[in-house]
Amino acid sequence: MLPSLEAAELPADAIEVGRIADAWGIKGWFKVLPHSAQPEALFSSKRWFLQAPGAAAGAVFRLAVREAKEHSDCIVAASNEVTDRSAAEALRGARVFVPRSSFPTAGDDEYYWVDLIGLAVVNREGRVLGEVRELLAGGPQTTLVLAAQEDGQAVERMVPFVSAFVDSVDLAGRTITVDWQPDY
Repeated sequence: MLPSLEAAELPADAIEVGRIADAWGIKGWFKVLPHSAQPEALFSSKRWFLQAPGAAAGAVFRLAVREAKEHSDCIVAASNEVTDRSAAEALRGARVFVPRSSFPTAGDDEYYWVDLIGLAVVNREGRVLGEVRELLAGGPQTTLVLAAQEDGQAVERMVPFVSAFVDSVDLAGRTITVDWQPDY
């Protein structure tokens, strides 16, 4: 990695939000491939944590971001600590983390996917349908992918994450209540 970057530990609430793909230009800018189609977390945090690839895998460095902006299908960013193309190229492959606490506040009835992972999904009758393992983006809607155990067998269910089926999301209570049946 870069010797000029300060070694750090990942914050307890660190979320991986992207990966540095390559240098961009000659003045130290670099390309970031965000993991989200809406990478607001990259713009809201001026402190990024980079996990080094390759031989230094696992090493974490703090990077003060001067500027980040959308460019084509990626994000380009600059830091006072990365001053030329060679320094930016040295970042290639680094995983980018930001503290969850620095994410912008979600609006009413808006949720970050990372906050939904692990929540129990229960139907109106109180039957536990499973736990959110992942979310899939598919056209106009997102789908919850649930993992459950029934009769000693692993079961996967998919529930559209739309208001027609989702009654409530209780982040504090770690549950999502849905109008859905186990045999759908």
